[in-house]
Amino acid sequence: MSEASINKFVQILHRDLASRYRQHASKVENLWRSFDTRRRIECLKAGAAEMVVLKDSSNESMGRVNLIIPEWNSHEVAESGPDFLLSLLKYRATTSLFEQYIGVIDGSNGDHTFIDKMIRNEGLSHVESFKDCCTFFFDDEDYGESFKIEPNHPEILTNLKPAIQACTCIPQSTGELVLQRQIHLLQSLVIIIENILDKPLEEGNSIERPKRCEIAEKATVSKSINPSQTKLGFQHLIASARDQQSLSDEYLSLLCTEPAALTYAVNISFYSRPELVPDEKGRRLPAHTDRYISAAFFEVMQAVNQNTATWKYVCCLLDILASSATEKLLRASILQELSNICYMEYSRKQALFKRHVQSGIGSKWFQRISNTYEDNGNTRVKMKGKPEVHTRDDPQLHYILRLCQPSVDASLAIEWLRKLGNLHEAHETEREKLQEREADSLCDLVDVVGFIEDLSGVLRVPRPSRQKGQLFISRSRELESKLSQLRTEIDLGDYVVPINNLMETQVFGDALKAFENFMVEKTCSRIESTYLDLPENCIHALREQCRETQSEKPEVEGESWSQSATLTTSSSAKLSEHRKQKEKTRPLRSPIVDDSLNARVPPAEAENVILPPQPLRVSSSTADIFSTLFTKSQSRGSISWDRFKAAMADLGFSVIPKFGSVFTFRPPDSLGIKESCTIHRPHKYHIEEYKLSVIARQLSKLYGWNEETFDTTNI
Repeated sequence: MSEASINKFVQILHRDLASRYRQHASKVENLWRSFDTRRRIECLKAGAAEMVVLKDSSNESMGRVNLIIPEWNSHEVAESGPDFLLSLLKYRATTSLFEQYIGVIDGSNGDHTFIDKMIRNEGLSHVESFKDCCTFFFDDEDYGESFKIEPNHPEILTNLKPAIQACTCIPQSTGELVLQRQIHLLQSLVIIIENILDKPLEEGNSIERPKRCEIAEKATVSKSINPSQTKLGFQHLIASARDQQSLSDEYLSLLCTEPAALTYAVNISFYSRPELVPDEKGRRLPAHTDRYISAAFFEVMQAVNQNTATWKYVCCLLDILASSATEKLLRASILQELSNICYMEYSRKQALFKRHVQSGIGSKWFQRISNTYEDNGNTRVKMKGKPEVHTRDDPQLHYILRLCQPSVDASLAIEWLRKLGNLHEAHETEREKLQEREADSLCDLVDVVGFIEDLSGVLRVPRPSRQKGQLFISRSRELESKLSQLRTEIDLGDYVVPINNLMETQVFGDALKAFENFMVEKTCSRIESTYLDLPENCIHALREQCRETQSEKPEVEGESWSQSATLTTSSSAKLSEHRKQKEKTRPLRSPIVDDSLNARVPPAEAENVILPPQPLRVSSSTADIFSTLFTKSQSRGSISWDRFKAAMADLGFSVIPKFGSVFTFRPPDSLGIKESCTIHRPHKYHIEEYKLSVIARQLSKLYGWNEETFDTTNI
């Protein structure tokens, strides 16, 4: 998404503010009037960098901020009563930018007169001189445009004399200050509307959602890779890949059924945008422009479907390799595909980790390259300085920055992850410095690095190649390119502005339906079906590619393929076309995860349906843990990690530490179940919010457990 100039951002922010005011003016006014001074101050500070605002209009503690927006201070906005903010909000939301520039409220000065006064009386000036440049302020789409006037053309100045006298053409050094004033006020008003609307939810709901400027201070898990104690087998490799696919499936389902999970994910995507990283001149683009929110929603849904498709393809390839009858040529092609996919997935997870680090713990060590973009359309960001300078003063930052370097591939990442894991084991407080989004993305990175390490230990995998084994990668990138364009077109503003509207069940469902409608209209298919076709079509293309190379080998070759890869090319095309027709006729509903999920389950797994288990007799303390875990209540509190481990041990599970902060729970023979369960230890040793749903779904899918499973009688 291309960067907008400063005058365009003013226009975008003004439209955003006007839209929010039309939708929420009455509710905002009622809430603001009902708040006491303390709550009004909280709303004001929650939207400020480091929660710092001016105390009054003459306060100089923030530099020269009081010369640009002196009225945005705690005394006038929050302490003097509700009327000042409501009046300012109405004025800025219901008058045009040109009217605000000229001044139309109670005969007071407009933004130009105000800035001009500060320049003349207080010595306010812009850091750049903008020689021979001027800015035009007209009441149209070119509002705030700047131009350079060649000095050897005096007739131009003559023609501009009426505009200069009317103050609609002013020096750019002054015009930039006017635009900065308008940007700061408009953005502050957009943010405070969101904070006011969120305040009742925070007071009445124990689920704490991400805040505006400090996304997700709670943290989850980081884990380290430790050398394997035993040699892994091929079946373990398949189980590991299936576990990744299953987790991705469950996360998709969670996003489509849990408003808190989707709200959190969209917040994280929105507030970690590369556009928010300062550029080479230290400039940050405005954070609160609503045009990015719909794109953030789209990005969340695309990423989880992309991840699911990738791991499904990996599982299919491993299933084929598991057959002893697999042809040598086919085996070589599959190994190259696996190598390339793992490289692609590592690069993607590394980029996601870097995205969160550059807006989190490493924010001072990255800069945005203005007007330069990645292949996916995101603004390019590069690292400043060298990670090794932090070796002694901040080893955690050193290791994390190393992991963000493009030159650090999966094999090199193993060593840095081990060092980071050892640091966290020795100094647990270091882990807590990470935000949840950073820790989560670190876990994702570790997952793929761990899988690559396991893969290399079981199979002789070739090095990644740009020429061979490009079936999935080329098609995945082609699909990503098409969807990147749609990401800039989608408009879900009626549902996701502000983002925390998604916490309301009706809005949550309507947003998902609107997203489905958009995808079906643009692609004739839901995004899930689009990605579902990708691995299947690649499997068939891989088979045909090998057939052509082998020059008509006997058909018996096809018998070695797993059931997930037995369809012919024509049947694959028919399946894809059938899905597209089905999308056009299927009644849209929420959640968007429906019967099509069954298509992802291999037939062998579909037959092994988990039957409801017999009640398990447990202690009352253990029953309380699982009651909290499986309850459907919106506010179910939290579970300490130690108590959860104790509850699993009470059931006879062996608790085996793995990868530092990852634990495998191995069931006893007496329960009659074989599958182990791997769970990440929470970063602050408490399982809370939607993470409770993640673990509950995992245990329910593996063992069929629910709230009725645990019985305390006769104990």
